[in-house]
Amino acid sequence: MKLGVFDSGLGGMLIASAIRDQFADIDMLYLGDTLHLPYGNRSAETIFQYCKASMDFMFAQGCRLIIVACNTASATALRRLQQEYLPERYPDRRILGVVVPTIEEALDKGYKRLGVIGTNYTVSTNVYEEELKKLNPEIHIKQQKSPLLVPLIEHGGQAWLDDVMDHYIEPMISGDGLEALLLGCTHYVLLKDRLRAHYGFDVMSQDEIIPPKLVQYFDNHPEIYRDLTHNGFSEFYLTDINENYQQSASEVCGVDVELKLAEL
Repeated sequence: MKLGVFDSGLGGMLIASAIRDQFADIDMLYLGDTLHLPYGNRSAETIFQYCKASMDFMFAQGCRLIIVACNTASATALRRLQQEYLPERYPDRRILGVVVPTIEEALDKGYKRLGVIGTNYTVSTNVYEEELKKLNPEIHIKQQKSPLLVPLIEHGGQAWLDDVMDHYIEPMISGDGLEALLLGCTHYVLLKDRLRAHYGFDVMSQDEIIPPKLVQYFDNHPEIYRDLTHNGFSEFYLTDINENYQQSASEVCGVDVELKLAEL
């Protein structure tokens, strides 16, 4: 059986690539719902329905465990997927998200002045602030919706990224500044080096957080790890494929990848 990684677009490939670096031999399947990108401007019910169709496809392809790399989907649909969908359809399978592991990492590092950037929907759910303050009321959090970053990343707008990042982040660092910036979207992994070089604060990037958290999960659930096949095989599916997606996918993975069309 396979480990699945799901995202609304290509950003989750960065998480999948980091997981592959941690687990060289497990068989993996990636699905990006590029037909419906971006999720950030959809309703909660629509996001859940998109996710449910994607989970159906991935489980039918033999996934034992699926990582929902999309922050918007994790914040919006994960609980329903775990509590309603899995018990009814696939009680022996598991679905995990990226929000809780990221929150755990922020708490472990003891930050008190934390910035969060994400899609409109992820920020509007307030999931990061609510969960962090629930566990540590002394944390001061500044959040910023940054809707232009994903389209620029997905569609080759590298030349404008620095100006757009400044537009979003400069207001956040006024006053007391930030100790760390939490990247609340998988696509933003591509920006971590620029952000670190330009601003100097710590940048919490999910490609660095999720793999060690997955190691811990497998330590606690060895039966799931044993169920995975270990041939080092990877498959990449998108719900819509164009030339730009093909080029971007190969750039993210560092090698040419074969993209297959998933019809949900």
